[in-house]
Amino acid sequence: MIALLLAIQAASGQAASGIDGSPLGPIARQQLPATGCAVFLWSAGERRELVAMASAEPARLRVTIDGRAVDLARAEQQGVVSFGFSGTTRYRTAGVEVALDMAIVMDPALTQGGTVPSAALTLSRPGRDSVVLPVAGLIGCAGATPGH
Repeated sequence: MIALLLAIQAASGQAASGIDGSPLGPIARQQLPATGCAVFLWSAGERRELVAMASAEPARLRVTIDGRAVDLARAEQQGVVSFGFSGTTRYRTAGVEVALDMAIVMDPALTQGGTVPSAALTLSRPGRDSVVLPVAGLIGCAGATPGH
């Protein structure tokens, strides 16, 4: 039975290393950019892994899809901007879109950043089901904290 499930998963294009059965997998350790802010997002399910990093400048999102690291450029954002990020941001590259919906919270205990207590990454690809992964994280900024 397990062999059959693994074969079905492989045939569907999902990587075995995906988080909670999704094609989104963990990313390698990331560094805070030299300037601006970045949001670091961990999966909020049973398996806690660093799954995404978005930087304000350059405006991009790094994720792992089907075992392959992918950088997506910001295509649009909506809502109030804080730390260079908005509540809803869409990132795109050829045939892939990832939407990041997040609640950004100012935390007086953090001198250069904020928290993201709840968020969701939505992966959309033509001809495939969209996948939503609940995440949470932290925003860190190098130097002054712009736009908050």
